[in-house]
Amino acid sequence: MPKVYLSPSLQEFNPYLTGGNEEQYMNLIVDAMIPYLEASGIDYTRNRPDMTLSEVINESNSDDYDLHLAIHSNAGPESFSGRLRGTDVYYWYNSELGEYFADIVAENFKDIYPNPEDVRAVPTQTLRELRRTFAPSVLIEVAYHDNPEDERFIKNNIDEIARNLVLSITEYFNVPFVDPYENG
Repeated sequence: MPKVYLSPSLQEFNPYLTGGNEEQYMNLIVDAMIPYLEASGIDYTRNRPDMTLSEVINESNSDDYDLHLAIHSNAGPESFSGRLRGTDVYYWYNSELGEYFADIVAENFKDIYPNPEDVRAVPTQTLRELRRTFAPSVLIEVAYHDNPEDERFIKNNIDEIARNLVLSITEYFNVPFVDPYENG
C-alpha cells in the first residue's frame, strides 16, 4: 500500500480576502482528500496545525513515506497584491521523482483550474520542505488567495481540488482511483 505524508499549510497568518486563512482552507482540502485516499487504498499521515515546519519535516522523515505532498495557497508580493493568478507546483530541482509527480499534478490541475495556461511545474532550490524531506516531494500553491477570482476558485472547489490531487497521487503510484461518492 503506498504511503503519503500530507502537509497542509501551517500559515494561519495568511488571511483570505473574504474571511478565513491559508491554514484553514488547505486543511479543508486535506479533509476532503481522505475519503478518496482511503477508497483508493492509499495510506496517509497528515500534519497538525499546531506543528512547526521542522516538526513536519521530522515526522515525514521518521517513517518510510513514498511521497510528501505540501498543500498551500499563494499571495503576490505587495507590489502585485491581488493581481497575480495561477497554480505553481514546486519540486526540488534535482529530484527526478519530485519532477515526475509535479508534472502529473500540474497536468491534472489544468483540468479544473479556470486558466489552464497558468498552471505549471516549477523547479526550486529554496523551499525547505522540499529540500529536507526524504520522500519525493511536491509543494502545490493551489491559487492566489489575495486575488478575488482565485480565492473564489479555492473556496468553491474544495472537493474538486481534493479529488484532483488524489487522482494525481493514484496516477503517480499507478493504482486505480476510486471515487467513494460514485454509485456502483
